[in-house]
Amino acid sequence: MTQVTASPALKTSKKRGGRAAEKALTTISGATLRALPHIPDRLKRVMLGGRSTTVDGNTLDTTLQLMLTGQQMLGLNGLVADDDPVVARTQLEVLAAGFQKHIPVASVTNLTVDGADGPINARHYRTDAEDAALLVFFHGGGHVIGSIDSHDDLCREICRSARIHVLSVDYRLAPEHKAPAGAQDAYAAYLWAREHAAELGADPDRIAVGGDSAGGNLSAVLTQRARDEGVPQPALQVLLYPATEVGIETRSQTLFSDGFFLTARDMDWFMSQFLDGSGVDATDPRVSPLRAGDLSGLAPALVVTAGFDPLRDEGRLYAEAMRAAGTPVDYREYGSVVHGFANFFPLGGDSATATADFISAIRAHLTRTG
Repeated sequence: MTQVTASPALKTSKKRGGRAAEKALTTISGATLRALPHIPDRLKRVMLGGRSTTVDGNTLDTTLQLMLTGQQMLGLNGLVADDDPVVARTQLEVLAAGFQKHIPVASVTNLTVDGADGPINARHYRTDAEDAALLVFFHGGGHVIGSIDSHDDLCREICRSARIHVLSVDYRLAPEHKAPAGAQDAYAAYLWAREHAAELGADPDRIAVGGDSAGGNLSAVLTQRARDEGVPQPALQVLLYPATEVGIETRSQTLFSDGFFLTARDMDWFMSQFLDGSGVDATDPRVSPLRAGDLSGLAPALVVTAGFDPLRDEGRLYAEAMRAAGTPVDYREYGSVVHGFANFFPLGGDSATATADFISAIRAHLTRTG
């Protein structure tokens, strides 16, 4: 059995000057991010000394380059700010709240849905469009961090711009709940949504699933399970820069292992929290959907990747494998952005452009014709 384990370096503390100092730096980073949309692009280039970053034929968006430069100047590197999962979650919430826009939608309701081991929290974003589809959404965060709050703006923007209902699900996280707990919750939430879509005001025949990063992983896994268990397929699976195979070695993982928001160190830490002691092998399709022997008969997929993302190539490989198996795939790669760009759309720049584009694609795929 292959297990992913953390290196000795990863088992040491990631604290830089203490947690209070890290929290202060995170707050400062949020304030800096709030200023980015108001800085003219020409001034951003001046602030960067006229330098641009080009890798593998892609040039990094100026706004994101300035964001990453600012974080590095503050001593922040990567998505995970502390090796204590509780602290890391708190710091991500502080960062996300720092530039939240509170996008208006018809209504927002907190509720509970069925999880695999009891009720779990969820949030329903209601559209005022009649007979609209429903997207069951699973947030990213390496199966360890992230929440319905950290992804609140993204869900609001999908609801508003795609004119669909969104049900954001707070599945169980590691290390308190190892693999495959999150995937089991995601599947149970999908079944709940199928039974209760009409009560939410949504069309029961158009229920999609989706999420970013780890949430994309959960969406892919539940879609495979639904097929295998004879449950009706989702109307669409929306896989935003999904993690599709644990331990895979790709060109993008080498190129973007450090300095582009999601780091190799982050990914190793996530997997050590998620898999160590779980009894689930890293090659198990319940955590590595690319390892599934059969990718036919799955729901149509919208697969989105980012040019400066270590997960870029495994997302591309999953799209290619599904297409080769006969599953319809709409693959979109946005070359100038980083992992997590969908959460950075409030900053403007190419993150906003790319997010608007894939949300438009969601709307097109879920619009009833005829």
